[in-house]
Amino acid sequence: MATNQTKAAHPHSVTELCAEGGRLYANALRTGRIAREDVKPAPCLMEFALLHPDPDDPDWLRPVPPSVALAQRLNPLEREIAQRRRLTIEMADTFEPFMTLSAQSTTSTHSITVLEGSDRINAALDLATAQCRTQMLTVQPSGRRPEQRIIQGLERDRPLLERGVSIRTLYQHTARYSPEKLAYVDQVAGKVEIRTIDELVERLIICDETVAFIPTRDDQKVALELRHPGLVRYLAKVFEFMWGRAVPLSTSAPYETASGGITDIQHSIAKLLVEGHVDEAIARRLGMNVRTCRAHIAKLATALGSGSRAQLGYLIAESGILKQDGASE
Repeated sequence: MATNQTKAAHPHSVTELCAEGGRLYANALRTGRIAREDVKPAPCLMEFALLHPDPDDPDWLRPVPPSVALAQRLNPLEREIAQRRRLTIEMADTFEPFMTLSAQSTTSTHSITVLEGSDRINAALDLATAQCRTQMLTVQPSGRRPEQRIIQGLERDRPLLERGVSIRTLYQHTARYSPEKLAYVDQVAGKVEIRTIDELVERLIICDETVAFIPTRDDQKVALELRHPGLVRYLAKVFEFMWGRAVPLSTSAPYETASGGITDIQHSIAKLLVEGHVDEAIARRLGMNVRTCRAHIAKLATALGSGSRAQLGYLIAESGILKQDGASE
């Protein structure tokens, strides 16, 4: 009964010694032995096999060297670890063929890849266009494009046209007055369908509704390559929505003066002014520089008889020109 009470008072896990047990074991190592009676307060010493009977005197115990004691405690743990490691390898070998199939499926149909740097973006575009067989849809927000970019675009488009691939491109209305854009149009006249619209959100390229490219930064240095069927279909529907509201390039310029002395582009500016956008944001959304945007705003103010920016917003709302836009649509 006393022994059970002693053990209950000194519970130990397989990795712990009580303070008294540690002190007694240290004393035994220093002196070379310890009286059996002295270790009764710390039964963990015997449970851990840290002491063994003295062959010359049964009343005394001798300490087991710590290196030996540690090896005795670690051996079963190491055997268990080795067994679990073998089990892990066996399980990995079992599932490896299925992981390969899953990776191939994900890569081919559901990947979203981050492309960093112009070289990598252009390489991915070159590969996608080389594989394109039926249709390419592109959204190209206005902005000055260096001659090298124009040449690069032509080199990429020519093989598509030679294979009979249909190309449709959306620009902003300002592209009608861009020498760079017009130079490209001259090269692909009659082969590429081009329309313009007042606002475009961001650049977009879709090939055969299987892969799409969108930028993630304004400097066009990072892009996403999308091959998830649901995402690509959604972006194609967005393109078709804008295409249906765009104006063919072959029609008259949308900046021509409409009834009331307000041009179409000024209608677009008026709408954005009422929504609270500043000049820089309006210029960016309509694909023009800030100076041109402010010139249109000044003409709009003159046409409506506005003497201030605050009054201009009120007069736009009162004039009904935005309602006319909604009716025409």
